[in-house]
Amino acid sequence: MSSQPNNRYSGIAIALHWVMAVLMLGNIVLIWIVDELPDERVRLAIDTHKSIGITVLGLFVLRLLWRLGHRPPALDALAPWERLAAKLGHIGLYALLLAMPLSGWLHDSAWKDAATHPMSLFGMVPWPRIGFIMGLEPALKEQLHGIFGEVHELLADGFYVLFALHVLGALKHQFMDRQKMLQRMWF
Repeated sequence: MSSQPNNRYSGIAIALHWVMAVLMLGNIVLIWIVDELPDERVRLAIDTHKSIGITVLGLFVLRLLWRLGHRPPALDALAPWERLAAKLGHIGLYALLLAMPLSGWLHDSAWKDAATHPMSLFGMVPWPRIGFIMGLEPALKEQLHGIFGEVHELLADGFYVLFALHVLGALKHQFMDRQKMLQRMWF
């Protein structure tokens, strides 16, 4: 495992962090405003939300693989309880970055009209639905569609909380404690 000098993350880790952050924030805004959009734009917004979610899933896999081979910089400036909180927060964020896109994909695959509305990434790359879900009988599929949708929303709520704590923690350490936390993950 390699480590980074100067208590900074690697350029690849930084790039993955910020690209995923921007995509997640965009996806959050997109789904929050979807009900305010004119009817003719709703399908495009939902399809874009799905595409961003699948993209985040792919980037998460790359990020996880990168992280497994590259030790993050130490958090020596933090108290032991803060290091534990940071570690648990990151584990939680990683779990949600995996579970949210998967639950969304399951939700979409259980949609009653999925078979007649092919999915594609950003309207360009055909993307499969989850076959065993698509093959279920319609009543069960409809029930699962609702369950997976609720799970997806609950996971999103958890993400909002952990994301807010992550940002507030970084800002607290940067500006109140005068520790250079933002420089660790900034270009």
